[in-house]
Amino acid sequence: MKNLYIMGTAGSGKTAMALGLALKLREQGYRVAYFKPVGHPTGVVDQHDEDALLMRELLHLEHPPEVIVPFIAGPSYLSGYRQCETLDHILSCYRRIAEGADVVIIGGASFPHIMGCLGLDAVTLAGKLEARVLFMIRIENDFSLDQAIFINSYLERCGIPLVGNVFNNVPRPLQAKTEGIYQSILRERGYRTLGIIPRRSEIASPTVAEFYDVLGGEILTGEEEMDRLVEDVVIGAMTIESALGYLRRSPNKAVITGGDRADMALAALETSTSVIILTGGLYPDVKVIARAAEKRVPVILVHYDTFTTIEKVTVVSRRIRPDDKKSIALVQENIEKYCDWPAIREALQD
Repeated sequence: MKNLYIMGTAGSGKTAMALGLALKLREQGYRVAYFKPVGHPTGVVDQHDEDALLMRELLHLEHPPEVIVPFIAGPSYLSGYRQCETLDHILSCYRRIAEGADVVIIGGASFPHIMGCLGLDAVTLAGKLEARVLFMIRIENDFSLDQAIFINSYLERCGIPLVGNVFNNVPRPLQAKTEGIYQSILRERGYRTLGIIPRRSEIASPTVAEFYDVLGGEILTGEEEMDRLVEDVVIGAMTIESALGYLRRSPNKAVITGGDRADMALAALETSTSVIILTGGLYPDVKVIARAAEKRVPVILVHYDTFTTIEKVTVVSRRIRPDDKKSIALVQENIEKYCDWPAIREALQD
């Protein structure tokens, strides 16, 4: 029995890769199980991990969600937990999941360092579970590659076998640079690239509803349009003259601005905007609500300040749902078309 631990940062496509690989392996006759040692709550109300529900249904797993994802780590996860008890529980759940499986796909937490102060970060857990690692890279700029090399090097020093890296959701402007420069630098450092998957908004871009799940707040208008895709986030904290260029260049965006910035909200509504997020608990001018309703654009009021709101939306990502057949088909297509599937499969046979 082999374990493959899929690591990466928030929004790097860990769930999509786990699902795609699990379905491919199952097609080829493998008995595949899914385990996620550390999940995180879906939003401010729901305290379960969506991946457990997704994988349980699509892979026909018999174990309950709390066994598939035994630990939910919110921002205050340290309260009431002890390291030894938590580790023992995680390992006990893993043994139940792994029984009778040929391959266990292990999903990583939102970030590899989560629960590091208890020695339960993703790298340490990979060692305890004797897993090989596939690292997902969310490439946004050169610093993203620095981070990937740092994690690759750390895995190597810890003696964790690394299958390779997959660049996922690569924006079109960075496609050539990823293929020509980033991949070459990884190779020079001795690390393999096993896939370069271009960004596909159908499965990469979160919906307005997924922003709301994380932020909570009050929907002032547009509740029937919560399935709109959000492809970019613009912070409206500048002068309206400075902001206009950004607003016009960014399609299908979320605009985060203070509730007292009616000028910014109204300007955003004249461009391609998926949602207006108003911060500070300040109700906007009625003109904003009226124009948003006319344009059928959701407006969400949150009580966080703008800085806190920006921090929270960094973890917003697209969630694949069990009945989303189109997204599931695209996930499988990405594995077949853009990844070195034979190399990944071979790594699980060694």
